[in-house]
Order: sequence, then C-alpha cells, then structure tokens
Amino acid sequence: MSTPPVTLMVTRRVAEGRYQDLMSWLHEGEQLATDFTGYLGSGVLAPPPQGDEFQIIFRFTSEQTMQAWEHSASRKAWLDRGNGLFEQPQELRASGLDGWFGSNPVQRPPRWKQAVAIWLAFFPVSLLFNLVFGHWLSALDLLPRILLSTLGLTPLMVYFFIPLSTRLLANWLNAPTRGCGPQGARNPA
Repeated sequence: MSTPPVTLMVTRRVAEGRYQDLMSWLHEGEQLATDFTGYLGSGVLAPPPQGDEFQIIFRFTSEQTMQAWEHSASRKAWLDRGNGLFEQPQELRASGLDGWFGSNPVQRPPRWKQAVAIWLAFFPVSLLFNLVFGHWLSALDLLPRILLSTLGLTPLMVYFFIPLSTRLLANWLNAPTRGCGPQGARNPA
C-alpha cells in the first residue's frame, strides 16, 4: 500500500519593511528543499496589493520524507536566518485535495463546491494550454499527448491555480449551503 503525498502549507505575515528580504528568504527555502529525497515541489504565493500574508507550499512523497526535511539541520539553519522577517507562521499539513479546503472536515465545503472550484481553475488553464500547445500535441498519439499535457498542467494546477481558485472563491466555498440535507445542513462528504 503506497502512502499519499503530503503537502505543507505555511502562512507567514511579512514584518514591516521586510518584503524583499522575506521573498529572498522564501526562495532560498524552496532551493533548500530540492536537495531532499521525496521532494515533489514547492511554491510561494505572494499577497495581493497592500496585503502582507504569504503562503509557501512544500510537497513531499510521504510524511516520512517531509519529516526528514522538517527535522534537518539545514532547514533549522534556514528558519533561524528568517528570524525577524515574519510574524508567527500558521501551518497546515494535508494529504490529497482536501487540504486545499481546510483542515477541519466538518467545516470543509461540500464536495460539489470543491468540484466547482477545481473545475473553475482547471477549465481556463486547460483551454489556454491547448490553444498554445495543441497544434504541436495534435500530431502525437493519444497516450503521449495526454501524458505531456498532464505533466504540464498538474504542477500548475496544484501549486498555483487551485490555491488561487480556492482563495478567490473562499466566501462562496465557506458560505452555508441550503438544501444539502436535513434542514439545510451541510454535507461534509
């Protein structure tokens, strides 16, 4: 039985006047993680204009590979170099897609809302990808065409567009849903 990949999402609020220093430090952390076994990728989501909350995402093949990175001397040294750049971080560890929709299963939006948020991210990106690369891919057989398109789209979706979609749709995703069970109760399934 294989274990699912694990994603660590950390939110850091930048200290006053330290925006560029924090950006450099965050990218240094991404580079550091690339040296660890099981590393699948990472990304930094900058705040909107006048915002101060960054999100950094690290993804590893398993809980064990992530823990090896988390407890390493090089990561500890990197965290020490970041002192003074941010306020106390918030961390969320998740396996699978549920992590994009909150850590508490009772407070997660219903599956249909999760599906809509993912589709709203996937459709325009997939359409644009096919408009840009479709003429090159159309010459390929079905298997290599799908392989190349999913290899290109999956990292974009996981590290940028699904987090963006869930952030933009947060009010709708977290709004109470009427008519999804007894007395309008939310269906967490």
